[in-house]
Amino acid sequence: MPDHTQLRRATAWTRATAVEEVDAARDVGALNEPSGHPPSDHDLAVDGCGPGSTALEPGRLYRRVSGRDDRARPVSEEELTSLGDPMATEFFRVGVFPTTVQDLLSRLPATAAASRKVYLVSEAGQIRPDAIGGRDMRFAITVAAGGSQVDLLVSTQAGGDPQEGFLQVAGWDPEARVFNFYARFDSNWVWAGNSWDALEPDSRGKGCFDSHVNGSAVMKELRIPWINWQSERATIRLAEDDPLHHDQLFQQVIGAQQLELTVRSLITRWTGARLAAVTANGVVDHPDRLLRHLFTSTTVNLASTDRQSSNISADSPDLTLPTGFWLNQDVLFNDLRLSTQAAPPGAPAARYLAGLTRFGFRLEEKFSGFSQPGDTFFAFVVPEAAHEDNEVVRQMVRNALVPAKFAACVLMVDFPNPVFSPARSRLMRYVPTTPTKVVELCDKVAQAILDAAGTLPADSPEGRFAEHWQAPDDAWRTVFGHRVDAYLRRVTERIRTESGFDDYVHLAESRRRQFRRMKLNEFELTLPVTNIPPDAPPLAMREDATVAKLT
Repeated sequence: MPDHTQLRRATAWTRATAVEEVDAARDVGALNEPSGHPPSDHDLAVDGCGPGSTALEPGRLYRRVSGRDDRARPVSEEELTSLGDPMATEFFRVGVFPTTVQDLLSRLPATAAASRKVYLVSEAGQIRPDAIGGRDMRFAITVAAGGSQVDLLVSTQAGGDPQEGFLQVAGWDPEARVFNFYARFDSNWVWAGNSWDALEPDSRGKGCFDSHVNGSAVMKELRIPWINWQSERATIRLAEDDPLHHDQLFQQVIGAQQLELTVRSLITRWTGARLAAVTANGVVDHPDRLLRHLFTSTTVNLASTDRQSSNISADSPDLTLPTGFWLNQDVLFNDLRLSTQAAPPGAPAARYLAGLTRFGFRLEEKFSGFSQPGDTFFAFVVPEAAHEDNEVVRQMVRNALVPAKFAACVLMVDFPNPVFSPARSRLMRYVPTTPTKVVELCDKVAQAILDAAGTLPADSPEGRFAEHWQAPDDAWRTVFGHRVDAYLRRVTERIRTESGFDDYVHLAESRRRQFRRMKLNEFELTLPVTNIPPDAPPLAMREDATVAKLT
């Protein structure tokens, strides 16, 4: 059986996903029969932020920005001086290169220890320890090393040899106002770029930026009940004889509900710094890089119900599916303040349970042979609009870079599809890609869409935006709110029927398939498997609460 520590990747930084590794190795005949082991870490790091073919010398910091540098090279003195995060100031500038997480934490200033918080995550954390070989547990550690605010985020494996396990760090530079990203390889460290590199075309989506897509902190399962994390809602299960019980970091683990607050504040910090920088002279050099957060899904978060799937019975109360499955509630309700009255739709528990059987829900890890019937620990995990995208929209509206009505008109073009909307994405063609004055940006985009709408059908994305734009300035929140209410009432009716609930299972699986194609999909056990064919056509929700194939 393949070795779990080799096949699973701990983050999106250095490797392809486990499934991609096995498939790619099989395609090129690289599997070492009969053991089935995949290519080595060295080979897998070539396309990530690793050193590539460079042989690293101890005691030096290297640089490799994926997509820009084909291999690692030593950081120059000038480059090192420009790095102002705690990793640079406390370690690399003074010639210190910690090789384990314990070494790193112990060498930080004494005042940093009091701020340290340790969190634990594992996609196999709720599976019986004796039912699966590897648990793939990771620590996430936050530290305020240079003041009162968190400025160091550490990710490392929980358990095992700390010298062999991965060690990755994001450090906040208070002068440059960016995150710097680092990874340790053997006993050497590589600087993989900063927040701005995440936005540049040559490095976007590559190396560490295939998970830190927008250059910020990442917590996929950001919202209660913090799927896969140890939290006030769930405890990761360990065997009685698991040596992790005696690990000092494990003994410090606290609930992920605290990490959510930290991650949200870090995303807010970087977004504020970014917007201030790109609008400082009144001109946005790359308007498309800002407005894509409104028009597209640059990334996603994962949401679920707050109910443990194993505790649901036929006579349980209705199951309230994640509101983010139906629409982008954070922006539409909390930020744009649409006037709404409808309650979140609830699915009969019996419908949910019947659906688990009818669609063959199971947790499955193909390379290890693990399979378990049923849903994920918390029921009905689906992608929802990313907090990273929403925070950019929120701050653009708050700072009058984008009028609230403009943002609402864009989102209402296809509001029943809060993620992966081709209709909204189509409107990106009207966003300038050249420097544009801030005060003119949204007027230019709106006018370009209105001009195009004159020659297109009324139900085209352009036609829908044009219709929304006609709503009176003092009434659009009420007009749009009534539409949202009507939509949610229709969903509430349909979800109680077998055909309606089945449609929504198909829709959820369609969105999960799109998530699986993202680099954020690091582990097979993150999402359930169903008997819906993997090549089924993509689906979209309609405003009448029906589901249709995307055309």
